[in-house]
Amino acid sequence: MRMGEFSRRTGVSQRSLRYYEEQGLLRPGRRPSGYREYEEADVVTVRGIRMLLAAGLNTAVIAELLPCMVDEGRILEPACSSMLPDLHRERARIDEAAAALLAARDRLDALIELTAESGVTDEAACVAAGRVQSGDHPVAGGPR
Repeated sequence: MRMGEFSRRTGVSQRSLRYYEEQGLLRPGRRPSGYREYEEADVVTVRGIRMLLAAGLNTAVIAELLPCMVDEGRILEPACSSMLPDLHRERARIDEAAAALLAARDRLDALIELTAESGVTDEAACVAAGRVQSGDHPVAGGPR
């Protein structure tokens, strides 16, 4: 099937399909005209790629893991335990990223609490702090 139909069938944009090909994740055949030609097995491969992306893996890691995956019907599944170290490494990376986000949220919560507790509602205090110029009024979400 050609790229447009393949894109509709998988729900993946043509741009993403070209990117997957650039990354070596997909290898569609080519017609004599140069058009890409996808096979039914490529649908399962794209589903596997999407699943691994949703699990937080990047395309370089996915390229390493795809050869260890087998088609078990509707989705790719791990075929060997040799991929476990890679999966554990990626799990640890995601844990570190999640911890960093939670720490950032905690710092933001502390700032919110301190700001609310300060009770300062006087624009003059903001002017004195250089926050706004006299006559300016901060607007939520707007430039300050």
